Amino acid sequence: MTEQLSADDWIKEGLKALAESGFTALKADPLARAMGVSRGSFYWHFADLAAFHAAVLKRWREIAAEQIIADVEAADGEPLKALLRRSFGARLDLERAVRSWAAFDAAAQGTVRAIDRRRLDYIEGLLGKLGLEAATAQARAQILYWTFLGHALSGAPVPKARLQALLDEIFAMISA
Repeated sequence: MTEQLSADDWIKEGLKALAESGFTALKADPLARAMGVSRGSFYWHFADLAAFHAAVLKRWREIAAEQIIADVEAADGEPLKALLRRSFGARLDLERAVRSWAAFDAAAQGTVRAIDRRRLDYIEGLLGKLGLEAATAQARAQILYWTFLGHALSGAPVPKARLQALLDEIFAMISA
């Protein structure tokens, strides 16, 4: 790369490496080699590896929750159906990688807990808008989220037509 790299370039490369190779790939030297630069650029933008890791986790939180919620809110139609399509239809390599990282790192674990809470609260709110009582919305949000996590962590692809049939069934179960 001939142009000067930004912190954002490093974060994007970090997310890519994380999704492809796991959290052990989040080091200055291998990332610099992949980007064709010296690691001096890395330390220009980040005080240390912990600062870089914090930036990567912050971006994951934006991508994996806030961006999805904003897209769902902007979509036409039933928000819960849009959320199901978006969440269950996405590539989830990054989700699996961050959750694996969280098993070994307290900061990653804290981020995962925070995003789990954010997602659960959002789902609960959507179910509440469908008219479910608070306790029922809370229970169904948890069940739906566990279903998503099982899907995400399994890594098994589901054919598109089968996935749509499953999503229709999930929606019917949780909104009844």
